[in-house]
Amino acid sequence: MSFLSLIDPGPDAGLAALFASSFLSATLLPGGSEIVLAGVLTLRPEQLVAALTLATVGNTLGGMSTWALARLLPQKADTSRLERVRHHGAPILLLSWAPVIGDALCAAAGWLRLPWLPCLLWMAVGKLLRYALIAYSVT
Repeated sequence: MSFLSLIDPGPDAGLAALFASSFLSATLLPGGSEIVLAGVLTLRPEQLVAALTLATVGNTLGGMSTWALARLLPQKADTSRLERVRHHGAPILLLSWAPVIGDALCAAAGWLRLPWLPCLLWMAVGKLLRYALIAYSVT
């Protein structure tokens, strides 16, 4: 019997914690959803699809909450520092998973009023790819 099996609260609790961790990690709050995903998959590798889905959805919703909050901020006339984001548009959100710049990209996309659906889709693809890579390395 391993130590992890002694602390395993059950399959549903692990997935719920993964969703919550993924959501919070995509906001301006610090978090480590990658570690939670690795733990869930170590304990329950059969939950691969559910874990990837919940981590991606939670992280994407967290990123979109940052996008939405930034959209509420008034725009200033000087957007020169954000021209790269405007130039690349929603596809730049493939990098929304990246530490430090990911949250800033989500906020910049919202503040620039980039359309929500392309932002959501590009963000989800980037986050799914990151989580898939983590899952592949664990399983």
